[in-house]
Amino acid sequence: MRKEEKIKDENLLKIALLQIMPTGSQEGNLQKGMEYARKAKEYGADLALFPEMWSSGYVIPEDPDLLKKSAVSLESDFTKAFRELARALSMAIGITFLEEHDPLPRNTIALYDRFGEMVYSYAKVHTCDFGEECRLTPGENFPVADLDTEKGNVKVGSMICYDREFPESARILMLQGAELLLVPNACPMEINRLAQLRGRAYENMLAIATCNYPSGKPDCNGHSTVFDGIAYLPELEHSRDTCIMEAGEEEGIYLAQLNLSQLRKYREQEVHGNAYRRPSKYSLMTREEIREPFIRKDYRKY
Repeated sequence: MRKEEKIKDENLLKIALLQIMPTGSQEGNLQKGMEYARKAKEYGADLALFPEMWSSGYVIPEDPDLLKKSAVSLESDFTKAFRELARALSMAIGITFLEEHDPLPRNTIALYDRFGEMVYSYAKVHTCDFGEECRLTPGENFPVADLDTEKGNVKVGSMICYDREFPESARILMLQGAELLLVPNACPMEINRLAQLRGRAYENMLAIATCNYPSGKPDCNGHSTVFDGIAYLPELEHSRDTCIMEAGEEEGIYLAQLNLSQLRKYREQEVHGNAYRRPSKYSLMTREEIREPFIRKDYRKY
């Protein structure tokens, strides 16, 4: 193997999407989640990502008392188990859960690095207030942090499911330097939602890894994906498909290899992202007024 080829291989970040069915109980999800995280490590993963709200299997009880009882804290046995597992496996883990919060729980991902340290926790900002997520507390911001991997540091942030339907989510993460977005999901990933992810990756020149529940989980159909955001390469006459991995509908572990060196070189040269933006012309974007036909009675203003 030539030296150039070895360097290239060392910059392939291996991402495992755990497209798995919940068991029906928190304890069952804990045990199954740990089992699949261990399998991901056996496959050589640097990072393993769970689908949305794995602790409850994306179940949001209608009864307020049961809802709060179903939630777990950042310091719970559930989250600590995955923090300790990340350290034991020397593999980053993005674990998702219904987070204990006042006055109502939140839809959260905590990212632990290979040393078992929490890189960030992120609570879903764009809750689906037209549905059962009206019973949850929305998050407040979009953190970006350095994730230490065996392939070097990677600047990582998250969106959760409905967040991806707002271009502002990925854009603000890109503006903070994100190279990779981890996106837990729990909905049908059909052509239009996949197109959203493709667009977010393309326009921000970043990678997006989305982990969904498999077919069999109500309102879900698998099709977890990784888009690397690289649309053009000098050696190609035409643009390329930025989707480097798309799962089928079945339960399983789906692996993708993200070429970090290639992505970084592309971001230094291409025209998207923050290269030619004109923020002074976008003041309308921050106005809070909502006009017809977009007024909804269940909209919550925070």
